[in-house]
Amino acid sequence: MPHSAVPDARTAPEGGPEGGGAPAGAVPGEPPRGETHRARAGRRTPDGKRAPKLSLRIRLRRDRTLLLMTVPAVLLVLVFAYIPVLGNVVAFQDYDPYLSENGFVAMLESPWIGFDQFERIFADSAFWAAVRNTLVLFFLQLVLFFPVPIVFALLINSVIRPRVRAVAQAVMYLPHFFSWVLVVTVFQQIFGGAGIIAQTLRQHGVEGFDLMTDPGVFKFLLTAEGVWKDAGWGIIVFLAALSSVNNELYEAAAMDGAGRWRRMWHVTLPALRPVIALLLVLRVGDALTVGFEQILLQRDAVGRDAAEVLDTFVWWTGIRNQDFSYAAAAGLIKGVIGLGLVLTANKVAHLMGEQGVYKK
Repeated sequence: MPHSAVPDARTAPEGGPEGGGAPAGAVPGEPPRGETHRARAGRRTPDGKRAPKLSLRIRLRRDRTLLLMTVPAVLLVLVFAYIPVLGNVVAFQDYDPYLSENGFVAMLESPWIGFDQFERIFADSAFWAAVRNTLVLFFLQLVLFFPVPIVFALLINSVIRPRVRAVAQAVMYLPHFFSWVLVVTVFQQIFGGAGIIAQTLRQHGVEGFDLMTDPGVFKFLLTAEGVWKDAGWGIIVFLAALSSVNNELYEAAAMDGAGRWRRMWHVTLPALRPVIALLLVLRVGDALTVGFEQILLQRDAVGRDAAEVLDTFVWWTGIRNQDFSYAAAAGLIKGVIGLGLVLTANKVAHLMGEQGVYKK
């Protein structure tokens, strides 16, 4: 090859790698493939000025595949979460669904009554009884239910054999796929008046054993049902957090003389703390939702005084008694209180040094 035909780095094309231009196949105006966000943010022009930000058209073109993937989820949330929020307007009306065959038209034609429904609620002793039962159930589940998945995750994570760990995890989260009808039936066959325990005690001369109809233990029974059904499913979240812990931390702690309990206290639990804080904030925000279907199935067995919570109160007054405006006002109060609890719990998480649901 003649010497003049040999490409020289000093005379390389400006668009080549040596010239600092875009590589072959790059789209004009887009950053090079594989370039990180930090690298793009720090790009500068040859004269030392910061490169301009990418236009919206280029970013949409670049991320069109990811945006299309999110469209079904966005539509799902929009239809089932945000559009129904508009129905809260009936809480300020004397809503009558029979004013029109179209429920939306009936909402427009219903008369406005302001805050009269809220005044009825605050003067209703049944509403405050439902609030009291809801809060008692929430605190019981927070104390007796919330720590159970954490403990089980730590126990499963301590199992050395992977096959034993997989079998234990599968057995624990299998009840999550059972319906509440099946769960209540299983507990009825165990703790009911004709259950296994009652029949065994009856054979030994003990009568009158029926926990399923005892209002005094009903709230503990609900918590036990929730633990059996959903504690195994919660293990998955904590096991995922534990899988991200660097094994070198355990090795360094062991070399420093830390035993199993010390390693769990100083390595494992600090790794779980962000996840625990996040789930705790979400659980506090969901404090007034303690299981509608589960309680509705057992409400008649123990009576209204022991089993009435806000969800069943809204359903009973709104659907069964067709007092839609009154039930909407009760549901709106529940939503506002839940929002306040989320903000408060998230603020506490920030004070503890955790991120919570959102950053500061």
